Amino acid sequence: MATPNSSAASLLKQVQIFSGLTDSEFAFLIARVVQRRFSAGETIFAEAEVCSGLYVIESGNVRIFKTSAGGREQVLSIDGAGHSIAELPVFDGGTYPASAQAVTDCSLLFFSKKDFQSLCLQHPDVALKVLRVVGARLRRLVGIIEELSFTTVRHRLAAMLVRLAKSDAQRQGDTVTITLPANNNELAAQIGTVRELVSRNFSRLQSEGLIRMDGRTVTVPDLKKLEAELDIAQ
Repeated sequence: MATPNSSAASLLKQVQIFSGLTDSEFAFLIARVVQRRFSAGETIFAEAEVCSGLYVIESGNVRIFKTSAGGREQVLSIDGAGHSIAELPVFDGGTYPASAQAVTDCSLLFFSKKDFQSLCLQHPDVALKVLRVVGARLRRLVGIIEELSFTTVRHRLAAMLVRLAKSDAQRQGDTVTITLPANNNELAAQIGTVRELVSRNFSRLQSEGLIRMDGRTVTVPDLKKLEAELDIAQ
């Protein structure tokens, strides 16, 4: 463990739940934060484990996921620098409701449950900000439940490709080139299915001319046609 440096302190000021703190409030925070490093693939905390505190991602990416009794995973989110993790169990005193794992080598800033609760008691605005963050996550989880309950694997895969095309892709006219962020096992965990169905639906989309694949590079010749799939692939 290590105390945070000036760049970490600057990052904390941009985190939603800590934004707007006065200098004295921020001094309380920074004096109690410690830096923790995790290697790619390392577990940060496990579902149902007693919560020790919350984390803010300083660098790298962290996947939050649930695991079924049979070992199947459902990825809830993949978060990067500036995102806070595990506010709810720190806030309500419960266990971690999901597991967190480093996707890449990560540096995280840790704030103990006791110190965070003290901060909330002294500065109620922080608690209100936590509620806003938790509310936004609840809305996102409801969206995941709706997708898993009411849409097909084809629809979820097409929706994921459209999201990637709009957020992280090279575009030339209506043609978009995407680099998939993970292998088919990980993609399956993100859209709530198994690797075989991901591979099968990629093959079908390719045979229909909606995409072209070269390893993890996906070319979408006409993004509007792929978007149209979201209306008919349910």
